[in-house]
Amino acid sequence: MTKQRELYPTMWFHLGIAVLLMSVTASAQQPDLVLHGTVKGEQNNTYIEVPFDVPANTARLTVSFHYTGKEERTTLDLGIQDPQRFRGWSGGNKSSFTISATDATPSYLPGVVLPGTWKLWIGVPNIRPQSVASYEAKIYFEAAGKGAVEGFAEAPLRSGAGWYRGDLHMHTAHSDGSCKSQNGNKVPCPVFVTLQAAAARGLDFIAVTDHNTVSHFDALRELQPYFDRLLLIPGREITTFEGHANVYGTTDFIDFRIGSGSVPDVKTLLERIGNRGALFSINHPGAPTGEVCMGCGWRPKAWDMRLVSAVEAVNGGAEEGPYSGVPFWEQQLSAGYRATAIGGSDNHNPDLPPDKPGSVGSPTTVVYASELSVPGILAGIHSGRVFVDLTGSQDRLLDFTAQAGTTKVAMGGILQVGAGDTVGLSVRVAGSAGSQLRILADGQPQASIPPVAITTSDQTLTAAWRSDGQRHWLRADVVSQSGKLELLGNPIYVSFGSGTRE
Repeated sequence: MTKQRELYPTMWFHLGIAVLLMSVTASAQQPDLVLHGTVKGEQNNTYIEVPFDVPANTARLTVSFHYTGKEERTTLDLGIQDPQRFRGWSGGNKSSFTISATDATPSYLPGVVLPGTWKLWIGVPNIRPQSVASYEAKIYFEAAGKGAVEGFAEAPLRSGAGWYRGDLHMHTAHSDGSCKSQNGNKVPCPVFVTLQAAAARGLDFIAVTDHNTVSHFDALRELQPYFDRLLLIPGREITTFEGHANVYGTTDFIDFRIGSGSVPDVKTLLERIGNRGALFSINHPGAPTGEVCMGCGWRPKAWDMRLVSAVEAVNGGAEEGPYSGVPFWEQQLSAGYRATAIGGSDNHNPDLPPDKPGSVGSPTTVVYASELSVPGILAGIHSGRVFVDLTGSQDRLLDFTAQAGTTKVAMGGILQVGAGDTVGLSVRVAGSAGSQLRILADGQPQASIPPVAITTSDQTLTAAWRSDGQRHWLRADVVSQSGKLELLGNPIYVSFGSGTRE
């Protein structure tokens, strides 16, 4: 295993995300075009057209509109048309809007952003005869495939670092999700119903991941302001003949036709997704494939694990048994890849009671993130400071750290130690009294670290592990008295490459 192979995923993402976040910030501060104008009293009850040119290869158009004179009761309304058709009218109820092929601010129509001359429509329902108002329209052009992490919220829903709980795999009417109608009939389930179930579960974030489509993004953009305590992460399940995977953080269309002339293999797909700055997670890799579940198991002919950020180790309650994703994930860890284990309910029916496997939030992925935003949650997943709560609770905690000398790392971190060095391990567990903590090395129990009973509601347990100087990965889990997995922790990496997940 070369150092490049070990370092590549982390270095590639974090250098990329830093550049991407800076570019997003810069674009927000520096519009591509600014339109200025004045409106006079004699223009009352008229419409003004302000033309501007949109360059080719624009994937998203955003307008921010402001005007003076409101203290004199001046009112200016807003709308827009593209070179061929009307694209929306928000009147005076919005000062900004965005339009892309997949989604648009309510009042506006999603669709391809055509190059050519667009016209901003300004309606003047009221301006006093002697008044003069000035307006400014800032226009932003986002290029196709520019690689910025995307979301639907204009700002973080919650600031400050902490543990955030979510569900990263679910389906609605935009693919094969269903629920009961008012008359009790099974119908394609509206996005709103799934989001309501997630909010009732107390989740902080979710990703609706309908199969291969992007149609649900428009509904999510409309619903995000209403669900202002529930972060909606752009996602979709790439469903291919060779395996399924979730992609998070981009609304661009992704060609999923593996084996076609445009997408010859999974490796090509991975490279294209990486260029967009999105997070790629292999779904239910231990699932069967064939007629029983077409393409469900992960069986690609050509792929590159270095471009995979996460693995869905737990899918809808299948944490153990023949369909568990844990063995596949552990194989990748042993091969030197540092993919983060996540979970997803794979919910297809939000009516399922919360105690049923595969209900919304069962399992829950718990991420330590800098803030509740799409970039924050995705960076948190990449960092590896993540655990999967198979009980779907709202309060369980598993935080694993290791220390050698003065160096201390959390889950996802790398600790460099030599042969004979002792590593101090510390695990904080909350909400799990009556269960047991176990620490595994390379997926195996250690005779020197037997399972420990958890006796209080919030407890910190310590142990020591002696290094042989070789590469290893250490993981802390919580299991029931009968040995059933309850909390699945991510590893701390010992003597891996020198890259970090910071």
